[in-house]
Amino acid sequence: MATIAPDAGFDRDTFHLIEKDAHDHGEAHASPVLLGFWIYLMSDALIFASLFATYGVLSSSFAGGPAPRDIFELELVALNTAILLVSSITYGFGMLAMDKGKVKAVQGWLALTALLGMSFVAIELYEFGVLIGEGATPQRSGFLSAFFTLVGTHGLHVTVGIVWIGIMLVQVGKHGLGVVNKRRLTCLSMFWHFLDVIWIGVFTFVYLMGMLR
Repeated sequence: MATIAPDAGFDRDTFHLIEKDAHDHGEAHASPVLLGFWIYLMSDALIFASLFATYGVLSSSFAGGPAPRDIFELELVALNTAILLVSSITYGFGMLAMDKGKVKAVQGWLALTALLGMSFVAIELYEFGVLIGEGATPQRSGFLSAFFTLVGTHGLHVTVGIVWIGIMLVQVGKHGLGVVNKRRLTCLSMFWHFLDVIWIGVFTFVYLMGMLR
């Protein structure tokens, strides 16, 4: 019976590194965390679906107060929409840089995405401030209650995304683009693009259709 000498063509350290690298590669592309995050996004989509449905029911309940065309500044909302869509593009460039292992480029694109996100939230807060200053508060009518709830919930999600980007900037700076950080960046990418899709629905259903009433 043939025997293999302990050192005959077998390097335990090399074998261990190859095995670990193969395991990490598979984990990055087929992680149960990504599946779990998809499930979370679907549950979040149900929340927004209920908010859209509520707005649809209450959107004509003005209670003698202002209608959408009386309070909406479509030009400002269109600018805000463009900002959020551009932020989705910049995050996409960050993911491309991640695939190439460029840490500094990833950080740069993430920082730019966060700045665009903050601009979006700032404009939204300005819009809310103007409406409240004009007396168009959530208590004024069913339409305004549904409007502030739907748009405000989306704005809160964007704020959470900005905080998450800030955390990832620190994590990437400290630990580089390992498997864990790549997975986190992928989840954040899914979340950010999801918010873009929701906002397109808000812009169309709330603002554009509201101006046609």
